[in-house]
Amino acid sequence: MRELKIPDQRHPEKAHRPDQAQPKKPDWIRVKAPTSQGYKDTREILKKNRLVTVCEEAGCPNVGECWSQGHATMMIMGEICTRGCSFCNVATGKPDTLDAFEPGRVAHAVQTLGLKHVVVTSVDRDDLQDGGAEHFAQTIRAVRHRAPDTTIEILTPDFLKCSPRALEIVVEARPDVFNHNLETVPGLYPEVRPGARYFHSLRLLQRVKELDPTMFTKSGIMVGLGETAMQVKQVMDDMRAADIDFLTIGQYLQPTPKHHRVDRFVTPDEFKEYERAAYGKGFLMVSATPLTRSSYHAGDDFARLRAARLQKLGRA
Repeated sequence: MRELKIPDQRHPEKAHRPDQAQPKKPDWIRVKAPTSQGYKDTREILKKNRLVTVCEEAGCPNVGECWSQGHATMMIMGEICTRGCSFCNVATGKPDTLDAFEPGRVAHAVQTLGLKHVVVTSVDRDDLQDGGAEHFAQTIRAVRHRAPDTTIEILTPDFLKCSPRALEIVVEARPDVFNHNLETVPGLYPEVRPGARYFHSLRLLQRVKELDPTMFTKSGIMVGLGETAMQVKQVMDDMRAADIDFLTIGQYLQPTPKHHRVDRFVTPDEFKEYERAAYGKGFLMVSATPLTRSSYHAGDDFARLRAARLQKLGRA
């Protein structure tokens, strides 16, 4: 495998960013601190299996609610990302080597938690020739073996700097949902996602449908970064042109003063308008609320997504 030279430090890009003021959160964005027994039990299972979750690494505001129900989003391939997006709280630097036993531990945790639906994501691994595609595939196969009734949703990186066959490797493992987030409008990519390319990510999702037309595709964006409503609706049109089934829209929350500033807090009424517009453009499923995240209520949303497809096909 080829190697990419990456500084052996955490958050190198973030260290050089000027502090950005963090505005006070409105009442509709506040959540309670996690204290339930279910939350503690989930945390213990994840700890015993030495698993990383994006819930903790990205500072998700819904962690208390999700973990209290035994739901957690597994983050494979370590906790250090090879990129430094200005919105993301995941550490940046030189990742560790892949753990060959991780897929099995993920599958064991899924079985122990009794998950009906699991979301598996990862850091970007530009240091690997396949971007970690085979590791994703092994994780999917391991979960299928240990928990055959569990539906699997993956949230992948963009595989921008790796082998062209990487995407095929993941699709051939047949997850139930293939998710890759566009994150923001194209005009904000240089500030928010400098290591990514908007139309590459869009094409990635379109290519999934070409490889397997039956596979559900999903993508999400954050709002409150400085985008306009017109730009958001253009992204919706771009997604529909790529035949994306499921759209998520959530409020961006600034993790630390070193991260991209919050331009504004989008109101619940504006989120409802985005939802109406998205359904009008033909998405099968839309989740648009201030606290929406890619894996928030993913299992329930998947059931609705599947029902919406059957209804569209006249089989409901």
